[in-house]
Amino acid sequence: MATAAAMIAEARKWLGTSGRPNALTRAYASRHGDGFLRAPWCDIAVTEWARRSGNAKAVLPAGDRAYTVWHAQDFQKIKRWYTGTAANIDKAKPGDIVFFDWGSSNSVGAIDHVGIVEKVLGGGRVQTIEGNTSDSCRRRVRSASSIAGYGRPAYSPSSGGTAPNWTETMVKKLPTLKRGAKGEDVQSLQGLLHARSHSEVKIDGVFGASTEKAVRAVQRWGGVLDDGVVGPSTWPVLLRVHK
Repeated sequence: MATAAAMIAEARKWLGTSGRPNALTRAYASRHGDGFLRAPWCDIAVTEWARRSGNAKAVLPAGDRAYTVWHAQDFQKIKRWYTGTAANIDKAKPGDIVFFDWGSSNSVGAIDHVGIVEKVLGGGRVQTIEGNTSDSCRRRVRSASSIAGYGRPAYSPSSGGTAPNWTETMVKKLPTLKRGAKGEDVQSLQGLLHARSHSEVKIDGVFGASTEKAVRAVQRWGGVLDDGVVGPSTWPVLLRVHK
């Protein structure tokens, strides 16, 4: 089921991902050619989050996108586009796809960048998750002055267009990771540890001693058993929204 919650949850998994090529650009390039391995990857990130969370149809009305202008135009064509005025920004919802123009216009043709709304802060501001911001995936706070507009994906009505807290069912879909594990899931974990101020952890996809030490520290901070194993009790701590 396509939900805003699933889309945001997937984006959170990639916090801390940096450089290019990375796992997101590699996945996109595997379908569209090696020219995308080192391409600007903000919309590539949105595309991959949508595909991995079961939201491709809702978030990508015309299919995969790496070019932000075309993606915004896709939302315009299906009449799910909202211009980036302060009043409209305050009506945004978690899961909306937000587009930026560093030249401070509301012109779709001038769009430079894209991310996903994680939280609406009021006063024409939103908290976002963005790929390719300083060549990494980070949370940002953006104001209407830099927002050209946003598209509203046709998420399932049951999601209400909002992102509820993690449920036990959602967390159970995530893998259990411990020392010795390797691969993209470990890279995502290491990115989340970076987002929790553990920059000493190398994002190399190998769950070694430094990763385990950081996991234990986060577990103690979150009030869960500090066993160094990332499972159903630890993922919610790692994915918790900053207050």
